[in-house]
Amino acid sequence: MFGTMLYGKGDVRCEAVPEPEILKPTDAIIKLSASCICGSDLWPYRGLNDVTAPMAMGHEYCGIVTQVGSAVRTVRPGQFVVGSFCLSDNTCPHCRFGFQSSCEQREFMSGAQAPYARVPLADGTLVATDTVPDDDLLPSLLATSDVLGTGWYAADAARVQPGSTVVVVGDGAVGLMGVLAARQMEAGRIIAMSRHKSRQDLALEFGATDIVSARGAEGIAEVKRLTGNVGADSVLECVGTGESMAQAIACARPGAMIGYVGVPHGVELNGEQLFFSQTGMLGGPAPVRRFLPHLMDLVLSRKINPGKVFDLTLPLEDVAEGYRAMDERRAIKTLLRV
Repeated sequence: MFGTMLYGKGDVRCEAVPEPEILKPTDAIIKLSASCICGSDLWPYRGLNDVTAPMAMGHEYCGIVTQVGSAVRTVRPGQFVVGSFCLSDNTCPHCRFGFQSSCEQREFMSGAQAPYARVPLADGTLVATDTVPDDDLLPSLLATSDVLGTGWYAADAARVQPGSTVVVVGDGAVGLMGVLAARQMEAGRIIAMSRHKSRQDLALEFGATDIVSARGAEGIAEVKRLTGNVGADSVLECVGTGESMAQAIACARPGAMIGYVGVPHGVELNGEQLFFSQTGMLGGPAPVRRFLPHLMDLVLSRKINPGKVFDLTLPLEDVAEGYRAMDERRAIKTLLRV
């Protein structure tokens, strides 16, 4: 079969790769219905993460189970499933506390930008639907695997409450999903920080009430003006740079919570600043498995349509163009038809 391999900065290829096989009794093999490119895939693509050997790319996935290991009990061949980008047993103490992304057996999914993929820890990772869903729901179900679950975790970690004021820092796919999540959690005001018209429009469609296009001191001042010089009750940091984290902290009111889900690159926190800001922080890799059944139900009942975040669809063989389009901000998120 053909799959996506990253060789180094700007060098991504669709090439022949071995078909996945059952390696452990807890594995499953799935035939992917769709896959996609994640914003976090751009870090190594841009050379900001070291690539010491060719990497099999892809960690967002949904599809039909074709084979299971001898120990798998909760899914079976023929079922449609969605799984988290963090693989977990869903039984260890950390999983039981709802932090499956810190599972004692944690692995990270890879190789899902391909027609077939191996999913370790299948019982704890995969969630099956009752029936095979309609094709038009596939983009939204795919989104629950990571980008929606990550945006949802940002809102959950930031303790978004009904009627509260929320600021979302970052207008990529995760930030836009954070807007959607905050609206579902009935936030009263959602301020999306974005400089790009197409992303601003989608943020408004997902539930943003205000758009702030400025960054840095000017953007912070605009948030303060909108909130009567108070700041936000909850801030979602969905980028992962030093600039975005500083902006998130400065936009929060004393006593606010910051949910940070952007993979950190160059983020250094000032202890004295945090001490006097009196803000709380919770983040990290999203425990998508905690939210997955609920998010899938919202999609299957057509209460939300997170699949709108995919604004470019390409066949797998054109995956390199998908990476270029996202890198150049010509696309928010690329869906791959496999």
